[in-house]
Amino acid sequence: MSESPRAVPRHVAVIMDGNGRWAARHGEPRHHGHRAGAESVRRTVESCARAGVEALTLFAFSSENWRRPAAEVSMLMELFMRVLDRETNRLHRNGIRLNIIGDRSRLARRLQERCASAEALTAGNTRMQLNIAASYGGRWDIAMAARRLAEAVAAGDRTAASIDENALAAEVCLHDLPEPDLFVRTGGEQRISNFLLWQLAYTELYFTPVLWPDFDEIEMERALAWFKERDRRFGGIREDVGDDADA
Repeated sequence: MSESPRAVPRHVAVIMDGNGRWAARHGEPRHHGHRAGAESVRRTVESCARAGVEALTLFAFSSENWRRPAAEVSMLMELFMRVLDRETNRLHRNGIRLNIIGDRSRLARRLQERCASAEALTAGNTRMQLNIAASYGGRWDIAMAARRLAEAVAAGDRTAASIDENALAAEVCLHDLPEPDLFVRTGGEQRISNFLLWQLAYTELYFTPVLWPDFDEIEMERALAWFKERDRRFGGIREDVGDDADA
């Protein structure tokens, strides 16, 4: 983990909250809010790519979202598939690599196939990596990492004594990317809601009351400007003032 200050975060993670409330404010059913939110995804991807962000991770559907009414879950899955079909070629033309993280076994087979196809098409792109967290939970991520390490111990491929933070970090999702520098949550809530629990240990947390469908290029610029002013010490000190704060 680099401790040198950066004007632009290498990795941005976003919880896209407020679609349902946006729809209610506009007198529309919830699915209108989700469709409007899909347009904000495009704007955010474009804004981050222009700014030089290396990786963008969006929380599209959590492990807990499976508890929602079946009709809404079905609509969200259908919207996810339509957005994949519509946007994959655009991402590819713009040099964006797509990566889907989460428990894919819970997704419909045709959606799993669409995800794999989109990843394969964009695999060679290097401008920015777009990670979509779908059927994802931070606790699930850590539990799966622990299971893989336990299986390796049981198979005799490693010892229990060899398991440390680095070993676990190598097994969680996004282990091949820098940890998020900036976390953004729209919609006014101030929690991380089981998102990237391991990866967000030293991330700067930015909360905005703006509902996700209204989160545009200007709002992304505000978040990036806020990040630029942060003093990131990762547990160290600022030598100029002798500040020994631990965060």
